[in-house]
Amino acid sequence: MGKEQYMSEVKDPVRGGETASESDGASAAVEAGVVPAAAAPAEIGKPKRPPMTPKKKKKIIRWCIIGGVTLIVVIVLAKVLGGSAEPEAQVVEDTVAYNSITSTVEGSGITKAKESKTITLTTSGTVQEVFVTEGQQVAAGTPLFVIDSETARTAVEKARKDVNGYQKQLDTMNKDIAGLNLTPPFAGKLMDTEKLNVGEEISKDTKVATLVDDRTMKLQQYYSYAYKGDIRTGQTANVSIPALMGSVTGTVSAVHMVDRISTEGSQLFEVEFSIKNPGTLTKDMVASAVLTVGGESVYPYESGTLDYNRTIDLKTTVGGTILSTSLLDYMDVTPGQVLVKIDGEDSDNELFTLEQNLADAQKTLETAQENMDNCSAVAPIDGTVMGLALTAGEDVAANTTVISIADTSTILIDATVDERNISYVQAGMPVDLDQWGTPFMGTVESVSLNSKVTNGVAAYPMVISVDNSDGSLMSGSNVTYSLVASQNDNCLTLPIQSVKNAQFTDGSSGYVVFVKADKAPENTAELAVPVDGVPDGYYPVPVEIGISDNYNVEIKSGVEEGTTVFTTTQMENSYGW
Repeated sequence: MGKEQYMSEVKDPVRGGETASESDGASAAVEAGVVPAAAAPAEIGKPKRPPMTPKKKKKIIRWCIIGGVTLIVVIVLAKVLGGSAEPEAQVVEDTVAYNSITSTVEGSGITKAKESKTITLTTSGTVQEVFVTEGQQVAAGTPLFVIDSETARTAVEKARKDVNGYQKQLDTMNKDIAGLNLTPPFAGKLMDTEKLNVGEEISKDTKVATLVDDRTMKLQQYYSYAYKGDIRTGQTANVSIPALMGSVTGTVSAVHMVDRISTEGSQLFEVEFSIKNPGTLTKDMVASAVLTVGGESVYPYESGTLDYNRTIDLKTTVGGTILSTSLLDYMDVTPGQVLVKIDGEDSDNELFTLEQNLADAQKTLETAQENMDNCSAVAPIDGTVMGLALTAGEDVAANTTVISIADTSTILIDATVDERNISYVQAGMPVDLDQWGTPFMGTVESVSLNSKVTNGVAAYPMVISVDNSDGSLMSGSNVTYSLVASQNDNCLTLPIQSVKNAQFTDGSSGYVVFVKADKAPENTAELAVPVDGVPDGYYPVPVEIGISDNYNVEIKSGVEEGTTVFTTTQMENSYGW
C-alpha cells in the first residue's frame, strides 16, 4: 500500500466517514466564531470587535479537545488498518542461461627501460674530452669521455702493491702451516715410526715414519723379445705366490722395451704388474706372473719379489715443540689425517687475518681499477644517453654520477594478475596499453608464480614488454593496461552472487548454487554449515565454475540451462519504499 493510498483511506470517525483534512479544522473554527487574523482582517474605519464572552471561550476549548481526540483516533486507525511498516524480504532469483563471458586483467603501471647503466667516479679528476651528447644513440663499446685522474692512478698502484704483499705473506704462512700439521699425502700404512713425546722439541727435516701404499702391490718381470708386441697394458696374468700356496690376478700396468741380456744370452724386456692386495700380501714375497699369448702360457725369465706401490719418508718441514702425535707402526692412515702437530695455535689466527687482509686488498684493487677504467669509459650497453654531467675542461668531484645510458628500444611495465585469472595468463599474450590517450600494443613477457598478499588479497607479479624502437613510448610515465585473460562465447552463466562458497560435511569446501525445487534434487549437497539468508524451497547443489567477469561467472557443471536458483534477498517495507 503506498503512502498516498494510506492517507486517502484514513477516515474521520467523528464526521461520519468523511476524510479528515486541514480545511475541516478551519470550518470548525469558523462555526465556533474564531476567524484567523489573516483570513478576516479588520477594515479601516470599522469599530473594534467586542471582547470575547466566557461562553465563546468554553466553546473554543471544547472544539480543541474534539480535534485532539480526532488526531489520536486517526493515528490508531492508521496503525490498525494500514498494516505494519516493518521491512519485508524480497527473494531475487536468476536462471541458468547461455551467454558469452570475458575475463580481463586491468591496471596501471610505470614504464621503464629494459636495461640501464650508470657510470659513477669515486675519485676526482679533470675532463679531457667528451665524445657524446645527451639524447645520442650509442652502441656498446662506443667511447664516452676521457678524464685525467692522478688520484685514480695512485689508488690502483697502491692497491696492487698491497695485494702482492699479502699474497707473499700468505704463501709463506701456508707453507709453515703445512709443516706444523704433518699429514700423509696418500692412503697407506705407517712403518718404522719414531717414538715422539708431547712437549719435546723436534728439528726440521726429521724423519718420523715411512708411509707405504700396500693396498696395491707391484711386481717386475722380464720376458723374451720373442713376445714383443704380444704383451700389452691391461692384459691380465695369473700371479703365483709360493708363500701363500696360491695365486692372485695381476694386470699389466706398463711395458718397458729395455734390452736386458741374460747369462744365457737371451734378450729380455720388462713388464710391470699391478696386484690388488687382498690383505695377505707384503713386500719381498716371491711371485711369478704367467701370461697367456695365442693360447699358450708365457713364463717370465725368473721369479720376482712384490713391492709396495708407493713408499715415502714422512719428515717435518718446520722445527718446534710437539703438541700431539699419533704415530704407530702398521697404522692405516688417510690423506689429510694429522699425525704430528707442532706449535701451530697462534699460526691459525695469523693465517685467518692474512686471508681477510688479502680479500679486502683484492676488493680495493677491483674498485680502483674499475674507477680507473671509467676515466676512459666506453658505453656498457646499446642505448640512449639519458644523463650527461660532463663538460670538457671542468673538474669532477669524487662520487659523481657522470653519465647514464638506457636501452629504451624495449619498454617494460610491472603489472599484477589476481588469483582469479593467474591460471589463464601466459607469456606471449597481447596487452592493450594507453599512455595519456595514445594506444600501444604490448606483450606479456613473464608471470611470476610467487604471489604477494596485501590485505588478504593475492596478486601475482607480471612484466609487460613493448617494442619501442621508434621511441614514441616515454619511460618513467604512467600507462594503463588491459588484456583478455580468457573468454567463452557460449557457456552457461549465473550472476556472481548466485554462487556461494560452502563447507561440506566431509570436511571439504567448494561452490554451490541453491536450486529452486519442490523437493531436494538427487545431487543435493550436505552442508556442514548452513549458508545464511537462503529461504526454504532452495537446495544446495555443487557446481564447477570457470572464468568470470565483474558480474557473471561461468558454470561448467552441476546445473542445466533453465534452472532457477536463489541469488539474494532485498529488504522493503509494506509501502514499497
